[in-house]
Amino acid sequence: MLRGSYNARVDDKGRIKVPASFKRYLDEKYTQPDFYVTSLTGDCARIYPLREWEEIEKKLADQPSWEEIEKKLADQPSMIPAAKKFLDRANYYGQMQEMDGQGRILIYPMLRNEANLSGEVLVFGYLKYLEVWNADNFRRSRLEEQPYTDEDAEALARLGI
Repeated sequence: MLRGSYNARVDDKGRIKVPASFKRYLDEKYTQPDFYVTSLTGDCARIYPLREWEEIEKKLADQPSWEEIEKKLADQPSMIPAAKKFLDRANYYGQMQEMDGQGRILIYPMLRNEANLSGEVLVFGYLKYLEVWNADNFRRSRLEEQPYTDEDAEALARLGI
């Protein structure tokens, strides 16, 4: 699994060198150097091994059509609008990329600019994908604006964590 965080650098061409421990894992688990680089909010870049991204797409494609849902759940809310929003954002920010021989992956300029990803950045492992953050943005939006609360601890305890 991809876990932990590492400092990394986005070079002048917009490429991030994947930290060595993450690269080792990616090389062992995935035979293809292909990745889908995207974001859902524009505040960070998500780097998915292509096989993991294709699993997400498969789950979205296997959803019933709107007409089928209306027939079965006439007055129930549908997941289809949420899936559409997800794909709208993932496609807006996303591009296919290939890791080069030196372990670098290009982050699309629009996403790189919007997420302020230049120079020193943080790379987080989220089990099956990586997130790349500007350190100040992460600290502000994830640590300060969304503090870890007693309710969070209780929710995790219910999951046995």
